[in-house]
Amino acid sequence: MRGDAERSVDVPSGAAAVKRRTQGFGKETTGYMSNQTERERYGDQSLTMGERAKNKIFGVIYGRTAVVLLLLLLQIGIMVFTLTFLENYASYLYGVFVILSMAAVIYIINEKESNPAFKMTWLLLVLLVPVVGVGFYIYVKMDFGTRYMGKRLQVLRHETEAFMQQNENVVKAMRSSRLANTNLSHFLCHQVGFPTYSNTTAQYFPLGDDKFPVLVEELKKAEKYIFMEYFIVQEGIMWNTVLAILEEKAAEGVEVRFMYDGTCSVSQLPYEYPEELKAKGIRCKVFAPVRPIMTTTQNNRDHRKICVIDGKVAFTGGVNLADEYINKKVRFGHWKDTAIMLKGDAVQSFTMMFLQLWNIDEKEPELYRSYLTRKHRNFSRETGYMIPYGDSPYDHENVGEEVYIHILNHAKRYVHIMTPYLILDNEMMTALKRAAKSGIEVQIIMPHIPDKPYAFYLAKTYYAELIESGVQIFEYLPGFVHAKVFTSDDDTATVGTVNLDFRSLYLHFECGVFIYHNPVVYDIEQDFQKTLAVSQKVTLTDVKNRSLLIQIYGQLLRLIAPLM
Repeated sequence: MRGDAERSVDVPSGAAAVKRRTQGFGKETTGYMSNQTERERYGDQSLTMGERAKNKIFGVIYGRTAVVLLLLLLQIGIMVFTLTFLENYASYLYGVFVILSMAAVIYIINEKESNPAFKMTWLLLVLLVPVVGVGFYIYVKMDFGTRYMGKRLQVLRHETEAFMQQNENVVKAMRSSRLANTNLSHFLCHQVGFPTYSNTTAQYFPLGDDKFPVLVEELKKAEKYIFMEYFIVQEGIMWNTVLAILEEKAAEGVEVRFMYDGTCSVSQLPYEYPEELKAKGIRCKVFAPVRPIMTTTQNNRDHRKICVIDGKVAFTGGVNLADEYINKKVRFGHWKDTAIMLKGDAVQSFTMMFLQLWNIDEKEPELYRSYLTRKHRNFSRETGYMIPYGDSPYDHENVGEEVYIHILNHAKRYVHIMTPYLILDNEMMTALKRAAKSGIEVQIIMPHIPDKPYAFYLAKTYYAELIESGVQIFEYLPGFVHAKVFTSDDDTATVGTVNLDFRSLYLHFECGVFIYHNPVVYDIEQDFQKTLAVSQKVTLTDVKNRSLLIQIYGQLLRLIAPLM
């Protein structure tokens, strides 16, 4: 099996890889194949009807959806029971519901550290369907699983604090370059524990196709340990190749830890898959296994993509371990995704990020120091500044959104964005519009072929307001954009896992790296321009020509967007 997997890595390297990256995107490039060519070569491996049905069934059974359905049934039952048996007392029951609703409304309005968009959605739910709204709100806010996880993460952050100390020479150099970035550095270090580094090189990958062969080569070089954490893992060319290397390295004595999100057990991997990996010598863990109606922690998924090798190399970005991410499987046209590889001091933050989440349910103390590498004491002007950051739904800090808004608020000429989703709260809408109205060129590349039609229709409800403010929106004609990238002014960028939607900004575990004055920013901006060249600009006329049904559908979805 390993031999077959290794032979399947038919990807260019060296000069061929450079040629591929510099040719851009289009039908003439080696980086893009038409859908027909892809299907002929690899077969149309999109989800079968059975798999889609299975996903829908599990989506109903697990988590919040099940609670909402049960509460709706309860409300209907109460109404029927009231009309049938308690007709004389209906007014009293109605009064009880009104009192409960008003109490919930007062509590929601006065709740601290809650986004106004969430408050409005909760208020609407409570007032329209009292039993469902109040019951669902209590279920979400009183869940003890989330409280335990939040406290446990605080303990783990304290344990790793000694290994996340800020080199003041780096901050001093940044202060002389751009004070605003020093303020962001202070926030990320002192509020959430992520220091700023220099002495770190970076390689940017415009496609998952480009990341894959480099990831394979770096994994083969591992001597001490490999840490991998991914949101989606699915058997196929990509994962089978990686798994063969992990198995080989484990046999050589390299410590291999692998963690994936619990939603993979729903449709991508067998429930007992961790045991299979353990039999191969790989320490495996499922983050937040999906269980029916147990805890709202199931709503806080591990959306991060992290690979750390020997504390010297780290990967992050949007690329998961499944074949559509390297265009070996066609689902929504050409899959445009991005990733970045770091080498140097900044890798240590990704090492600690991984170990923090890995140890959330561990009882034995972690030997953090054994996974550290020696850092430089001085500042390197050639490599600029790197701030790897993580975002947790339990620390009351919206780190991903803070980084994005920081870039928008301090841009001088342009902000260029790639994102698969555009479901915005008031803060992000205001930042985007303010930047555009101030004369900053704000361009957003979205998919032309969406993976989730409902999210696409919802995103389009924001288009008119953004375009009227001067924001330029484009759709990537070859297919689906899964990249999460911001670039600004030829000197600033961020690459990571954070989408522009409520789930990424508020509910999921996420990560990324903020980059300033590193040469890789040029590569990221060049990729944006090449992607823009095969994208189509959306006009106000296009927005107005949408069917009335789609417009209404999108507006209705917007009412519940924070809870989707």
